Amino acid sequence: MRCVIARFPFDLSKAEVLATMKDVVPEPVTGGEYVIIGRRNYPAKQVGAVITRQDRRDFTSGEVTRAMTRLGFTCRSGQETAAPEAALPPVQAASAMLGGPSAPLGGPSAPLGGPQAPLGGSAPLGGIDPLEG
Repeated sequence: MRCVIARFPFDLSKAEVLATMKDVVPEPVTGGEYVIIGRRNYPAKQVGAVITRQDRRDFTSGEVTRAMTRLGFTCRSGQETAAPEAALPPVQAASAMLGGPSAPLGGPSAPLGGPQAPLGGSAPLGGIDPLEG
């Protein structure tokens, strides 16, 4: 596929990009745009420099991400990963992923009086033990 990067046309294919980037160690992604190639995240500028053999100042990361997207690679912005989601306890996060109820454990919808109640009902803890005789 013909791509234009830094005003120069390049005939690139996905297989060529994969082969070129196979032995390249990815630099750390520090908030800019990045390209996912295989299981690795490469900064867009690094990918552009390796593939075009041009200086990184000659092109923008936007040009590289447009070209890589057209070739079928996934491109992301580093700002997307910088915003953490509200942390939920693991059980609630799993329940939300499965589409379960969103009530917290021991909340108003908990059966049998909540987590502090014994299995027999909502009697207070420390009461008479019916098993002791």
